[in-house]
Amino acid sequence: MIPITLAPIGTEIIIRQIRGNEEVKRHLESLGFAVGGRVTIISTLAGSIILKVKESRVAIGKDMAMKIFV
Repeated sequence: MIPITLAPIGTEIIIRQIRGNEEVKRHLESLGFAVGGRVTIISTLAGSIILKVKESRVAIGKDMAMKIFV
């Protein structure tokens, strides 16, 4: 498993694990990130990563992205 920030741009990947305290996990879940869910990395910009989650685009900071493992 690797952090989502190290996955290649443009590929659809499956979330294997979400690390962090319960508050972090709930926040990511509210954005659509769930273990077993599929996401696509759209791009990375100045400390943020833009992901396609379900049919939405979501931008999160790299520190938060480092808690999502694929």
